Amino acid sequence: MTAVAWGRKFAIVAGLPAVLVAVWWFATAGSTSVYWPPLSTVLETFGPTWLEGRLASDVLPSLLRLAAGYALALALGTALGTVIGSWPKVRALTEPALEFFRAIPPPVLVPIFILFAGIGDGMKILVIMVGSVWPILLNTVEGVRSIDEVLRDTARCYRFRRRTRLIQLVLRGASPRIVTGARQALSIAIILMVISEMFAATNGLGFSIVQFQRSFAIPQMWSGIILLGLIGVALSLIFRACEARILAWYQGQRAAQR
Repeated sequence: MTAVAWGRKFAIVAGLPAVLVAVWWFATAGSTSVYWPPLSTVLETFGPTWLEGRLASDVLPSLLRLAAGYALALALGTALGTVIGSWPKVRALTEPALEFFRAIPPPVLVPIFILFAGIGDGMKILVIMVGSVWPILLNTVEGVRSIDEVLRDTARCYRFRRRTRLIQLVLRGASPRIVTGARQALSIAIILMVISEMFAATNGLGFSIVQFQRSFAIPQMWSGIILLGLIGVALSLIFRACEARILAWYQGQRAAQR
């Protein structure tokens, strides 16, 4: 890709965020409202608030909880989805229960999780896992179900081992849908990370933002919201890089069919 093409691509990607930041900057430049401070004031508080102490005490614990909950959701959703999608009888048996639990908003379950798991990191990881597992689980089920029966029969005829069949046929064939579910689950996990830290917490991004709001440290509160947005963008870029590597075979296949 040429430098011109890279520049055009960067302009397309960064154009809208730059416009939004400019609008926010000029719209609040002369603001005297306590609740809507100038963006310049918010940015001035960003470094002292988050890079001088809170990075290790609040940001890092939040990211560790997010990583643990998301990893558990990815493992559990992929495993259960593979089992449910592979056997129609299991799918018919579990589908009513799945629809019931999927309809329950995870934040509603936080008080129940506090009763059973306490107020430590375990509760927060559990909230993230339970809330973000559903897109992965349901997409895995549909991905496994959509695998061509001809490929399944071919694997049986060649007497592939179960492990080889699972990795090379089932998981590989369902990987586009699994990645789609994982992408949806990532945004849900970030939201639940913040929500879980607003209940009976002593540290974390959600806890800090609520404390700033309660103490009327509004610029610091807005800086925390900006930090959450930056974390979301960074995780999205990391996910895209992993997706491109995992689904390189799939993208090549689609390009060859065009």
